[in-house]
Amino acid sequence: MKGYRPEMSFDAVVAAEVRTYRRGDEAAAVAFLAQLARGGPALELAIGTGRIALPLAAQGIQVDGIDIAPAMVAELQAQAGGEGMAVTLGDFADVPVDGTYSLIYIVWNTFFNLLTQEEQVRCFANVAAHLEDGGVFVIETYAPAFLYRLQNNQYVEAEGIEVDAVRLDLLRHDPVTQVIEESHVTLSAAGMRFNPVVQRYAWPSELDLMARMAGLRLRERWGGWHRQPFTGESSLHISVYGR
Repeated sequence: MKGYRPEMSFDAVVAAEVRTYRRGDEAAAVAFLAQLARGGPALELAIGTGRIALPLAAQGIQVDGIDIAPAMVAELQAQAGGEGMAVTLGDFADVPVDGTYSLIYIVWNTFFNLLTQEEQVRCFANVAAHLEDGGVFVIETYAPAFLYRLQNNQYVEAEGIEVDAVRLDLLRHDPVTQVIEESHVTLSAAGMRFNPVVQRYAWPSELDLMARMAGLRLRERWGGWHRQPFTGESSLHISVYGR
């Protein structure tokens, strides 16, 4: 989308909604990450409102964060446990923090908010520079195979229909650039609200190559936080990289 900036998707209204959103696999994600942290410290890229960071910190692990959206960070720091959390405002591809970590992680497809392959490669390199010996980098993303089942590389879907509002999801896919342009549109008596999202997805094998360029290797890959096997039917994957 012309003029799009990632932070546009995370204003104060969206941040307040995200703060209360739960997918149902948070406990499994926290247990998975806590085991890999080996006591910490941990760094979350695109920490958002703390859906994962806050319960992980409650396990006694030091969790720092990076995020580009001030509204998301404000929601995080307004919560119990978030007020003292060290969060750096900036581009997570730069990993603009000091020190090293035993665990660096990014969840919920957010790695794909880096809109070029060059930015994604740079992120891997900067992550590797901030990993302790024996440390790991964990990425959760969707498996993009479903995009090739789209008709004319686009869709319109009704996400929610209520008496006083309708929420639509509109998506367009460019298989050449691996970019999806999406907008969640809410129509109600109060008017219209648009929440645009642009992402550049990568196949698991492409992520593995980025890791190798950064001096990392795939250690394990799962189809979910419960360590389900990753198969051609998996809708997402959890990939763990280390030296």
